[in-house]
Amino acid sequence: MRTTNSDFIDIMEKNHMEIPWHDYANDDSNVLIAEAGLIEKASVIGRVGLIMLSCGTGAWRVRTSMNRLSKELGVTCTVDVGLMSIAFNCFDGNDCVSQSLNIANTGVNTSKLYRMEQFVDHFPEEEAHMTGEDIHKRLDEIEEIHALYSPVKLGLAAALACCGFTFLLGGGPIEMALAFIAAGIGNLIRTKLIKHHYTLFLNIAVSVSAACFTYAVFLKLAELIFHIPELHEAGYICSMLFIIPGFPFITSGIDLAKLDLRSGLERLTYAIIIVMVATLFAWIMALLLHLEPADFTALHLSAAARLIFRVIASFCGVFGFSIMFNSSHSMAATAAFIGAIANTLRLELVDFTHMPPAAAAFIGALTAGLLASFIKKSNGYPRISLTVPSIVIMVPGLYLYRAIYNFGIMSLTDAVSWFTSAIMIIVMLPLGLIFARILTDHTFRYCT
Repeated sequence: MRTTNSDFIDIMEKNHMEIPWHDYANDDSNVLIAEAGLIEKASVIGRVGLIMLSCGTGAWRVRTSMNRLSKELGVTCTVDVGLMSIAFNCFDGNDCVSQSLNIANTGVNTSKLYRMEQFVDHFPEEEAHMTGEDIHKRLDEIEEIHALYSPVKLGLAAALACCGFTFLLGGGPIEMALAFIAAGIGNLIRTKLIKHHYTLFLNIAVSVSAACFTYAVFLKLAELIFHIPELHEAGYICSMLFIIPGFPFITSGIDLAKLDLRSGLERLTYAIIIVMVATLFAWIMALLLHLEPADFTALHLSAAARLIFRVIASFCGVFGFSIMFNSSHSMAATAAFIGAIANTLRLELVDFTHMPPAAAAFIGALTAGLLASFIKKSNGYPRISLTVPSIVIMVPGLYLYRAIYNFGIMSLTDAVSWFTSAIMIIVMLPLGLIFARILTDHTFRYCT
């Protein structure tokens, strides 16, 4: 009898044991959570924080959510949040409960995050008048919100995002078409690996290598069948940009701004790990496949045509990234609308005012943050679910890869130049969002 991969996952011993949340509540109890014991209250507070953390949001939002529930339940809560763990204490004036909780893996799920923010917002009117058992049943339902889309649809989302990315970086129709195919296959493989719980390094290495290899194969086929010249090989860089760690990168900047150093540094380290592994394996594949990150062939478009295509490409790129973050279609379209405005503004500032790319990135991110704050008031979508997809497309993945590539071939002057430019832009993006948050959210302005 043949054992499948899923069967193996079901029977293998888990390194992270599951928490029996319902053991903290009594099925036969009619006691409301507000009148329950401290241990039961702490189980609800801790579980809410843990679910929020699993969605990919930062320490500030996790702590805020736990504090709101604690105040409603009449306890005091102190929280220490990391990338994958929470340590907290709950006091009620007589007793103290300490818990250390962790998740098995980190990821992004904006649909679950939206549902959790609704849960926290409505807790005083709804869940506060329920028993602990009923609350845990409701949290069970929220935890079951997994991927809204199949691996094939997520592959198409990555294909759309990287296709738009290719045009914005200067690529033409041929590079866009090849990047569409390669990125789609690469992210399809990536989602399959995630589904089967493969480790992070293997996930990145295989998916990035597959994207580069697919691009090279289809480029060679295009050369043989349609006699397309080799100068279109530069687009292979765009085919792997679906791996950009937008959420941990942006949330790290927000956490550092609020002096949540543990969470901020852990998230920044996680983002750096992803970028380093992805760029190193892409460099290895480039050497094996004889690919070079050359400049794109110039596109001869009028200013008006370029503007229109930039708006369309930005919308498509952000929409694709938002779908990859498990956003609903309406949430993804809202983020895409914001990204189309903010990213096009950034590019136009560089072209027509000769503004340094880093300064333009700050203005673009600030614009995205202000638009997201304004739109949040009407539809209630989590601000970070709108801002991160809209500025991921501004992350200089091309610069980072060229820096690593030139380091690899010992062209140190070019490597330092690309790396410096990338770092300046990377620093400016979260700064733009942070200042947008400061201007629009009075609770974010203070360190209290």
